[in-house]
Amino acid sequence: MTQETELIERLDRLEAQVAPLADSAKAIKELRDELAPRVSEAVHAMIVELADVEPEFQVEDLVHLIKNAMRNVKNLNFTLDQLKNLIDFMVIAEPVFKTTVPQIIFYFDELEQKGVFRILTMGLEILKKIGATYSPEQLQQIGDGLVRMVGSLHKLMTPESLDLLDKAAGVPANADMAGTKPVGLWGLMSALSDSKVKEGVGVALELTRGLAALKS
Repeated sequence: MTQETELIERLDRLEAQVAPLADSAKAIKELRDELAPRVSEAVHAMIVELADVEPEFQVEDLVHLIKNAMRNVKNLNFTLDQLKNLIDFMVIAEPVFKTTVPQIIFYFDELEQKGVFRILTMGLEILKKIGATYSPEQLQQIGDGLVRMVGSLHKLMTPESLDLLDKAAGVPANADMAGTKPVGLWGLMSALSDSKVKEGVGVALELTRGLAALKS
């Protein structure tokens, strides 16, 4: 093999190695030619958009924001962790909300139909009127009186007291008020021959004995 032949072979090998590089360079140039107008348009659009915020934007504010972010990296990480926990909770609780929320809405709708909210509204209006009518000292006195009244009602809630009140409530309905006549001493003595009158007098005497507790 002569030197000329060897030189030609080396040139062929170099040409084969350089050819892909030339193709790559050509492709890069074509890509650059295609992207150049798009990049120019993007830069122009960015300049136009940034022009709107230019009066309010200060470089010092951006630097201050960066410094604050660097100082509060732990707080930011904690906030992101809590946000992740909240998202996980919402994902887990979503099926529960889907079943309970309609039930709650139905329950409140039922209360509305029964007039519960209307009663509450009227109660609040009454409380407003009471608050505007009485002084704080009077309201305190009324509250103390209500506490004592609740104690009295508690005593009346015993079975014996309720039975007595229930029977006493039926007495007026059984009384013949239209047929009543004036009764004198002899009439009273004559009435004592009636067994029911005797029993009534006995009950009245028993209740009268109990009234002695009022004296103390």
